[in-house]
Amino acid sequence: MKFRYTLAILSTAALNAPLASGAEAEAAIGVYLTRGNQSKLLSAESDLSFVSGPGSNATKINFDTAGTYQTMSGFGAAMTDSSAWLIQNELNPTQRDALMQQLFSPTDGIGISYLRVPMGASDFALSPYTYNDLPNGQTDPGQTNFSIAHDQAYIIPILQQAKALNPQLGMMATPWSAPAWMKNNNSLVNGSLQSQYYASYADYFVKFFNAYEAQGLTFDTLTVQNEPQNATNHPSMTMSTFQQSTFIGDHLGPALVSAGIDTKIVAFDHNWDNWNYPVIVMNDPEAGQYTTGAAFHAYAGTVDQQSNFHDFFPDKDIYFTEITGGDWATNFSDNLVWNMRNIVIGSTRNWAKTALFWNIALDENNGPYLPGGCSTCRGVVTIDTNTGGIDYSEEYYSIAHASKFVQPGAVRIETDSISDVIETVGFLNPDGSRVLIALNPSNFSRRFDVVEGEESFSYQLSAKSVATFVWPGEVPLEGDLDGDGFVGIADLNLVLGAWNQNVPPGNALADPSGDGFVGIEDLNIVLGNWNAGTPPATYADIPEPGAAVVLGVGAVIIGLRRRRY
Repeated sequence: MKFRYTLAILSTAALNAPLASGAEAEAAIGVYLTRGNQSKLLSAESDLSFVSGPGSNATKINFDTAGTYQTMSGFGAAMTDSSAWLIQNELNPTQRDALMQQLFSPTDGIGISYLRVPMGASDFALSPYTYNDLPNGQTDPGQTNFSIAHDQAYIIPILQQAKALNPQLGMMATPWSAPAWMKNNNSLVNGSLQSQYYASYADYFVKFFNAYEAQGLTFDTLTVQNEPQNATNHPSMTMSTFQQSTFIGDHLGPALVSAGIDTKIVAFDHNWDNWNYPVIVMNDPEAGQYTTGAAFHAYAGTVDQQSNFHDFFPDKDIYFTEITGGDWATNFSDNLVWNMRNIVIGSTRNWAKTALFWNIALDENNGPYLPGGCSTCRGVVTIDTNTGGIDYSEEYYSIAHASKFVQPGAVRIETDSISDVIETVGFLNPDGSRVLIALNPSNFSRRFDVVEGEESFSYQLSAKSVATFVWPGEVPLEGDLDGDGFVGIADLNLVLGAWNQNVPPGNALADPSGDGFVGIEDLNIVLGNWNAGTPPATYADIPEPGAAVVLGVGAVIIGLRRRRY
């Protein structure tokens, strides 16, 4: 992470200018319901209203915006080669536009806000490929033959359309295999990267990001290798913790910095049960300085193991990146409950910034897939290649209950979650709106109260069903990091106390700029809105800072920086 050395010197007028807070919260509470029996599917129900007091039901869900956790990046799935090809080639323009709007539009669809994009072929592709494939016996360490021509046919156009529909769309890039000539078995299937090609492979990443940026597409994150412990008979590559640490610390990290690419490196990208893999990577001094977090899949282990990683590295991010439904699990209600409990609610309550399913679209035969790939995996949507009809799966509705309502940049906040009764997760959106996702996993309906402050509302949630509740609130006062309604010395201390660090996950609002790093942008937001809001009694006599105070803060920062480095 590079420190930015410029400090804005703000005028007294700017320091004293109040920031208008939002209007008082209105009473209407939107309710969106999906029942396990499919009688309601993301159905907009009658609005609810707050009443005074905590309510009279025994089950209570407290919604506390003062308790903050991680900042969310988004919800979605993977745009594999197969998915993009189907959307581009098996739908006519009218059908394609309708599906893309339904998937990505925040207003007219479910607003998918994050995509995982394979770098080359995964098991869901029309053919095995990378961006530098050569005949047997040939090598290209200088990456002179690198080309994304394959992706320009249909992957890039679909991603560009998705980005146009949702400008806040974030993306993660993930390779399944390096080019075969770099590997010890000269094959895209299985094998591992040879150490003499580490520098060349780092250049491969740089060229990929530059080529995509030229198409108007940038990536928020990358993972170094999909499922590095999974040797399979489709495009894949094993990578030990030592190999991943060495590649990141000695090659990929420095190469991205040198190229000015700020895509964040994320370790692991495999199952919950091996959560210690990214711990080992992070403990490597060279790799740890370039790696911002860990990614997890749900094919083995339990979701709480994400928090095991968090306990070791509370200042690192966590991403949940893959799970799929399939022919082995066809009961809609059971799948809905599992998805909500483990992925949408479970992964985010265990620090995940994203919750992503696997293929966003597959055909009526669960494909196209390569030999050795999953023949029974289900897409988030199924495209009938005979008619162009679209079937929306339980994974689609699971995503929708979050993606349609939780905005990128939302902060997870404290809510009660009662296992096997009413399980929840809550968010505070950047516009001040509140979102509560509630699951009833039991076989009978349950009534409960949701309590925020001195008010509450009641709801009866049917068996094996999920509801998302959305209600407006005050737009957070920019620069008010401690939530006391006033921008002052306490907020300044929060910034300085975490100076030059990745955002502490237990206090995500300490990063008002939202760039994942406590630095000059955050300081300027606090100083730029200094003395805005209504001061608490204990702050009433604190003078407004002038330019001298700003210069003094600059001196403090310089001192902090010097001590750190």
